[in-house]
Amino acid sequence: MTKAGFGLHSMLVAGMVVALGSLTGCGGASASGSSAVSTGSGATPIDRSPTTTPTVAGIPSTTAVAGQPYSFQPKAVNTSGTAQFTIAHIPPWAKFNTSTGQLSGTPDTSSVGQYPGITINLVSGANVVALPAFTITVAAATSKSNTVTLSWQAPTENSDGSALMDLKGYKVHYGSASKSYSDSIQVSNAGLTTYVVQNLPTGTYYFAVTAYNASGKESSLSGEVATQVD
Repeated sequence: MTKAGFGLHSMLVAGMVVALGSLTGCGGASASGSSAVSTGSGATPIDRSPTTTPTVAGIPSTTAVAGQPYSFQPKAVNTSGTAQFTIAHIPPWAKFNTSTGQLSGTPDTSSVGQYPGITINLVSGANVVALPAFTITVAAATSKSNTVTLSWQAPTENSDGSALMDLKGYKVHYGSASKSYSDSIQVSNAGLTTYVVQNLPTGTYYFAVTAYNASGKESSLSGEVATQVD
C-alpha cells in the first residue's frame, strides 16, 4: 500500500513539461510593429498598429481528491495595462489569487461532493473575458491497497509559446525500472488530472506522464516519480 503523504502531486507538478515539446506549427505567427503614412508635409501619421483582444486559456481539472492538493492556473494572453482575475462560486475549501488567477486548496473529507458554476474572469482594461463555467467534484480518498494515486497539472502552452487550445488527454507511463516504462494507461479526458493505478503487485514503481493534443501529437515525458507498493 502506498504510504500516505508521499507527495506524488507536488513532484509531478514540478516536473511536468508544460509545453507540448513535440508540437510545431500550432498557431500562426502574428505581425508586430507599426507603420505610418503621410499625406503631405506636416500631415499627422496614421497609426496602423495591430489591435488585439485579450483572451484567457486553460482547462481546469474537474476532479479533486480529499486530502490531496488541487491547483489550476489559467493563462492570460494579449493583456494591456493592469489585468486581474475574478472568480464566482469559489469552493469554500479553496483560495484564489486575483493577480495570477490561480485556484488552489486541499479539500478534506467533509468537502466530498460537487462544486458547480465556478467561473474565472480576466479583466483587462475595458475588456472582460471568461473561461467556461466548470464543476469540481471532490472524491473521497481511496484506502485500497496496491494502488498509487497520481496527480499532475495540465499544460497550457504549445512549444512555440502559443495557447494550447486542443489538449485531448494524457498517458500515464510506468514500470518497475527507472526510465524504462513497460506499461501505459491512456486518460482520454483533458480535464482529468488525477488517476489511480490499481492492482499493482508488490514492488517499486516509477511513473511519468505525457500530454497529447487532438492531432495525436504527444509531449515529452514529465519528471519521474517513484514509490513502493507493499
